[in-house]
Amino acid sequence: STGAVKIQPKAEELKFVTKNDGYVHIHPSSVNYQTRHFESPYLVYHEKIKTSRVFIRDCSMVSVYPLVLLGGGQVHMQLQNGEFVISLDDGWIRFVAASHQVAELVKELRCELDQLLQDKIKNPSMDLCMCPRGSRIIGMIVKLVTTQ
Repeated sequence: STGAVKIQPKAEELKFVTKNDGYVHIHPSSVNYQTRHFESPYLVYHEKIKTSRVFIRDCSMVSVYPLVLLGGGQVHMQLQNGEFVISLDDGWIRFVAASHQVAELVKELRCELDQLLQDKIKNPSMDLCMCPRGSRIIGMIVKLVTTQ
């Protein structure tokens, strides 16, 4: 009956952090400008502009597994304070894994996906869904992303 109720921030108060620019805000012309809560704290964006402050446009929320599997840079895993941490982009983006096994599996899946994409680049006519290895990797990624 009494106590504090968490209030969602106003659109102009919501801010995110980028590696190079620090705090950025969603541009008022963006379709996500009025979105006051994202299920994941990570956004990808297409355009960044600086006027009165730094704004991002054409942004979409992205959850952890797609970011780890499809994000740039190498995936690293390490034990920190008893927790298994998966890191991207030289440690700038970090996630705590549920267990050592989960961390290893995610890292291995990313390595397999990277190798599969390299194979596809070398052989553009290769049908990834028809080759057994490709279909297993793609199937596992689809299952992971849709059930997370």
